[in-house]
Amino acid sequence: MNPEIVAALEALLFASDAPLPLERVAEVLEISAEATQLAVLELGRACDAPGRGIAVVEVAGGVRLVTRPELAPVLVRLQRLRLKSRMSRAAVETLAIIAYRQPISRGEIEQLRGVGAESVLTHLLERRLVRVVGRKAAPGRPLLYGTTRECLEHFGLRDLGELPPFDAPARATTADGAGPAEGGAPDPEPQSPADPVGEPGDRPGP
Repeated sequence: MNPEIVAALEALLFASDAPLPLERVAEVLEISAEATQLAVLELGRACDAPGRGIAVVEVAGGVRLVTRPELAPVLVRLQRLRLKSRMSRAAVETLAIIAYRQPISRGEIEQLRGVGAESVLTHLLERRLVRVVGRKAAPGRPLLYGTTRECLEHFGLRDLGELPPFDAPARATTADGAGPAEGGAPDPEPQSPADPVGEPGDRPGP
């Protein structure tokens, strides 16, 4: 088997976030079905050699690269270190808003914080501290976010009921007490029901 084809197959599987059917692999690599099967077997044998951390498996009608099961403890330690690493103030503020106001959309988070939240949400999603829980019944059907079990574990909480009471900042009023002073932040719009959009582990971009 041509080593360049095997290398191309490895790169293809590494870059894919889902199992690739052999027909798709053959189409991309521009080789026959038989050559594709041989390349998969060759790559599998190479990954089975001592000192390798990945393996080739057939799953869900395709092939993909996975980490070897015996190395799971190393990956668990990595995940724990990620969760323990210090979060930025922006991340903490955004996570607190989501915890108290979930389900909540990115637009509502940005309205409350007064700044963009896309990068912070991406960071929290990557750390599995928040997840997509539905879509808002509004134009564009924006994604709604909520906290995860990992979030509770990170802060040592059994459930959201253990969150401390939320004391909203005092709102400035006009001299006659008629309402908020000019420039005061408006009340965020009420939440709309969420429609389920897949499993809790789903992690689409914001």
